[in-house]
Amino acid sequence: MKFSTLAAFALAAPAAAEVYFKEQFNDDGWSDRWTVPSDWKSKSELGEWKHTSGEWYGDEADKGIQTSEEARFYGLSAKLDKTFNSSDGKDLVIQYAVKHEQDLDCGGSYIKLLPGGDSFDSAKFGGDTPYAVMFGPDKCGSSNQKAHVILHSDEKKDNLLIKKEVSAEWDSLTHLYTLVLRPDNTFEVFVDNKSVRSGKLEDEFDFLLPKTIKDPDQSKPDDWVDEAEMDDPEDKKPEGYDDIAEEIPDPEAKKPEDWDDEDDGEWEPPMFDNPQYTGEWRANRIPNPDYKGKWEHPIIDNPDYKYDDKMHAVCADGCTHVGFELWQVKTGTIFDDIIVTDSLEEAQTFAEETFFKKKEGEKKMYDDIQDEKRKEEEASMPEGGDDDMDMDMGDDDGFGDEF
Repeated sequence: MKFSTLAAFALAAPAAAEVYFKEQFNDDGWSDRWTVPSDWKSKSELGEWKHTSGEWYGDEADKGIQTSEEARFYGLSAKLDKTFNSSDGKDLVIQYAVKHEQDLDCGGSYIKLLPGGDSFDSAKFGGDTPYAVMFGPDKCGSSNQKAHVILHSDEKKDNLLIKKEVSAEWDSLTHLYTLVLRPDNTFEVFVDNKSVRSGKLEDEFDFLLPKTIKDPDQSKPDDWVDEAEMDDPEDKKPEGYDDIAEEIPDPEAKKPEDWDDEDDGEWEPPMFDNPQYTGEWRANRIPNPDYKGKWEHPIIDNPDYKYDDKMHAVCADGCTHVGFELWQVKTGTIFDDIIVTDSLEEAQTFAEETFFKKKEGEKKMYDDIQDEKRKEEEASMPEGGDDDMDMDMGDDDGFGDEF
């Protein structure tokens, strides 16, 4: 059988990447593509999104959207250009950029991938809206600082958190977060295009029931002795042991000559620890001759365990929207350069055109601003600084001749 050159090329060439959503926020029309959930919270509770490049940037014309009012909820959603459906057997790649210009103390900066289709209610989108993926940084205090990776399980009808936390970046520069879900039930997380976590979904999430369980038909025998030691039956409490007081009066103490029982009350000598008191009596411990060791529950294969080859299928019914649903105390977080695709290579190419193109310039501008702030602070210090604290001690340095 002969194949044409074109047909052979078609068989060998990889499928073209599909881009389901891309947003750079560089035009004023961004607000027409995104919807604020006005029915989720009252107007006074919802913070306003600011269209800006921020205080420091790699390109002033390249803008994002920024949280601008402190102690507010922030909501925003947009429809994908195309529906992503996990049944197509493709990778799912979600990538976006985050910059915290404020000293973020408590607040989220994660993105959500959402199902819903034509029934998705953008005006009511909020914390209770079902989602397929929740991914990105979240911080509250010093103990809760991580990047969320939460995936929906249709089998368990629950949202599953990654077992081991993924670290996030908390400086004041832009960072790029990328999540990849693959049809072979593996995943990978990148920060600034560096892989920081990868593995099997069944290992890192509770998608499956345990393979083994404790045998429900087995229990520890009533006569099982699991105490390694016992009280020595021949050790008896000494006679009069309980009569030994914990404290005794100071035998050398004398009532003061000027003590008046009527005015001062009955005089009592001070008390001190009794050196003969050794605490509550306890019998000596000896090895228990009936000790059988620690009882271990027999383990058996879990009859209910089954492998789910659809763990990756977080969008089994199709994902149609992306959104931000956040609470922030201190605000100033900028979101930018979002892409949802089925190709990591496509996402990395987009990152080169956006994040990495701006990265160096943003860092330089940030450093220049910080240097200027330091110079202003130094200039505002009193003249002389610490020199005014020095004492003119002449030739006497205050130390002995040995120094």
